[in-house]
Amino acid sequence: MSFLLLLWFMVAPSQAITPVRAKSYHHHDRYLRWVSRLPHEHNPDAYRQISEFHRDIAPWVASKPGVVRPFIVGRTVEKRSIWGFRISRPDREVHTRVLVFGGIHALEWISTETAAAFIEFLAEIPPDGVEVVVIPLLNVDGRVRVEADRKAGRNVYRRGNARQVDLNRDFEINREPKAIWRHIIPGYYAHSKAPLSQPESKALDRLLHERFDVAVSLHAFGGFIYVPWAGLWERTDDWKTFHRLGHIMSQAQGAHAYKVRQLSRWGFFFRAQGSELDHMYGKYGTKSFLIELTRSGLDPFRPNTWKEYFRWYNPIEPDRHVDKGVSALRALVYTISFEGRDVLDG
Repeated sequence: MSFLLLLWFMVAPSQAITPVRAKSYHHHDRYLRWVSRLPHEHNPDAYRQISEFHRDIAPWVASKPGVVRPFIVGRTVEKRSIWGFRISRPDREVHTRVLVFGGIHALEWISTETAAAFIEFLAEIPPDGVEVVVIPLLNVDGRVRVEADRKAGRNVYRRGNARQVDLNRDFEINREPKAIWRHIIPGYYAHSKAPLSQPESKALDRLLHERFDVAVSLHAFGGFIYVPWAGLWERTDDWKTFHRLGHIMSQAQGAHAYKVRQLSRWGFFFRAQGSELDHMYGKYGTKSFLIELTRSGLDPFRPNTWKEYFRWYNPIEPDRHVDKGVSALRALVYTISFEGRDVLDG
């Protein structure tokens, strides 16, 4: 089989499959073997365990090896694999590359549900001319701890990785706070001790070296589509383009769509120092977005949702929230596919 693949790579047209994509084939069988060894677990509520969503993705990898191509983005503090998936039509030349990732915060399972659902949608209808790279779960170690907490009935607030570092504050750009509010509410302006201090953020940064045109980080709690800057009050030079692309995603959601905002202007006192949003745009020039999926899982008619940290971020019934997230991502990717790169340039 490997000889046939090698022969195919030698004779296939160069525009049909890029070296980056060819590299991904190396992990096809490895991923399927890895999934086959996962325990057969089932979460009693509507959210899938790590093993469950990978078991749902694996059939697409097996049945469409040229379309859905797994690869290891990197490894976590505890040496767990961070899996990513490259999705495109192998018979089409790629003109634009889009990155989507979820699970940067341990408790925010709705982001991983949305990313996994997006993989399944794209696998069935891959975009023309666009390669989409999806990482359903970046903070694997943190997620494993939350799964253990839930099985044991523990109500523990977890945001960071195995070292309890908030990966959302571990990046290079706009780390140093400048607003006067940093003296009044310093907790809002905290960041990690050094940029890219964790293997998870380093892995994401290495991937960004491949150069993406657009990147979307999926979070939970808020119902916003955020644009840079996160750490500065000033607008970006191309803020109108950001807002136009954001509104493409928002309008696709229908009723109760998410609002498009510059993250640092969410509140006049708020800044996010060292966020992935600013890093992707400021270091690599990638049009970057941060989507806060749902407006939380808190329910005034269900008092227990206020006591359980998991429910702060994850609604009891996730499906319609996942649909809203997928609708936004789908609108972004297929607008780029249909209209070409011009849509990114204003």
